[in-house]
Amino acid sequence: MTAAQESPAPSPEPVLRRDGLGYTPTTRSVSLCRHRTARLVLQWGHPELAEDAALLVSELATNALLHGAVRGRLFRVELTLTASTLRIAVSDARGERVPLLRVAEDGDCYGRGLAVVARIADDWGVEPRSVGKTVFAELAVRRPGPDVPVGPRVLRAGPPGVRASGAVTPR
Repeated sequence: MTAAQESPAPSPEPVLRRDGLGYTPTTRSVSLCRHRTARLVLQWGHPELAEDAALLVSELATNALLHGAVRGRLFRVELTLTASTLRIAVSDARGERVPLLRVAEDGDCYGRGLAVVARIADDWGVEPRSVGKTVFAELAVRRPGPDVPVGPRVLRAGPPGVRASGAVTPR
């Protein structure tokens, strides 16, 4: 037996909640998905994540609208909750336009969205699709308890690295 056969890969965490909805590529849709995300995260029992989740989905949806929209195609927002992670994924039809983290100049009107995502999310990245791409952000689910300190998360930002799955993530 090889080492790979002796220790099987860990199975993915069971999904506790999932929601997905397609949105028309209009500015109104960004507001709709932001409010829906906050409401669902609250309903799912994680009020401590609702504000960050709403901001993350707003930034990712805005990027999908500005850089991923194709006439006649929806962009899709998916929320997935496991015991340890809330994943926010926004898919659009423009796979050739991969988002890159950049530093915006003081006078720039745009270019700060992914920097916001990198600072708030515990992880983020890009995954290719057969048509288009999915940009995701993940927030760790933290349950306060006697052993878990409550306080601000560690902020991370830096040049993107590549995951084994092909997703681009900051590290």
